[in-house]
Amino acid sequence: MARYIAKRLVYMILVFFLLTFLLFMIYQLMPANRAYTEARTEIQSLKKLSADEKETKFDELYLKYRRRYGTDTDNKVVLYLRWLGLYPISSARYQVVRDLDACLSFVTQVGGFPVDVKQSEDLSPKLTLHNEEELRAFLESPEYLASRELLATEKESSIRMKNLYILEEHNSAPVFAGIFQGEFGFSFDYNLPVVQVVPVHMRNSFLIGLITEIAVLAVTIPLGIKCAVKKGSRFDRFTQFFTLIGFSTPSFIIYIVFIVFFCSILGWFPVMGMKTPGTNYTGLRNALDVLHHVALPTICLTFGSLAGITRITRASMIDALNLDCIRTARAKGLSEKVVIYSHAWRNALVPMVSIIVGGFFGTISGAIILESMFGFKGMGLLFYNATRNADYDMLMFLQVIYTFLGLFSNLVIDLCYGIVDPRVRISK
Repeated sequence: MARYIAKRLVYMILVFFLLTFLLFMIYQLMPANRAYTEARTEIQSLKKLSADEKETKFDELYLKYRRRYGTDTDNKVVLYLRWLGLYPISSARYQVVRDLDACLSFVTQVGGFPVDVKQSEDLSPKLTLHNEEELRAFLESPEYLASRELLATEKESSIRMKNLYILEEHNSAPVFAGIFQGEFGFSFDYNLPVVQVVPVHMRNSFLIGLITEIAVLAVTIPLGIKCAVKKGSRFDRFTQFFTLIGFSTPSFIIYIVFIVFFCSILGWFPVMGMKTPGTNYTGLRNALDVLHHVALPTICLTFGSLAGITRITRASMIDALNLDCIRTARAKGLSEKVVIYSHAWRNALVPMVSIIVGGFFGTISGAIILESMFGFKGMGLLFYNATRNADYDMLMFLQVIYTFLGLFSNLVIDLCYGIVDPRVRISK
């Protein structure tokens, strides 16, 4: 058992790196640039600068924010390793090369020579200057003069960054700041670190998901068993017809019908939200108010899940009831209840394990359509808003959670197979 779990953990780690790398590369295609946005916002607040001065100042601000967030390179592998916290972010002091006086002032500030010369998007030093004569020679070099001419005419910020030279402190200490160090990023939408935003939404999704999971299993398992036992009866045919309608109807149609019926016509439930506006309930009153708002979304999710799980339970029980061991149990004179619930259900439970365990872990993932329609602040709505607003750090943190849950739930499912079915030997 321990050896099997250890192998699976190694497998999970490898798959985690592979999946997060692919997702990271996909999200890198998003038109989101936090450094550019913050630099542009800051430069717009400077009213007294001329157009040329604003361009120069923007280059410096853009570079400052790129170095702060570790995006001062186009190398996607380096960016991924920085996100993980396995590649350092530069903490060295630097100065944009403009004129000799500014450069000498910077050298004095960092304690003298040597200093490194870099292009702003180049991670390795282009050359190291050991004295003032070498600095003067660099400022008069054709390469630097050509970059100055290009900066005087070029308007595209990406090209300007590639041709911007800086002096950097020599041999500074590297800084690691990624998910392995607990740095998961910052949310633009909430103006908070993502680790402070997600727990509240995860709790809400887990609340509604857990209630739904319990309700679905409490209804579908007995219903599926009864349909299998009374296969071909009127009850079975009616249930199959009813579940087929539920299986074929899009979820958002079900939600709209339920909202119109229960909210508009009967007025039993509120249309959206998680608590009554303007109230500040505490204790039991607050719990009852939350449950009142959660009731209709839970009913909608439960109704939408009844069809599929009922049909799967019915099919599994029909297969189990046709096994030779069930015929033997009946031949021994065991009661029908013992045959169904002790012998047949145990065999039918094997294909149901993935649904039950997977559904439990899926409660944290949220339901995007339902949460959007009901204004329910869960993981689904959080993911939808992060995608719509290109909230990059939030998206990546949510993908880390989903990836981990998927891998861990698969491990738990395999372990449960060994518990449910004695023929499965996971130790091998």
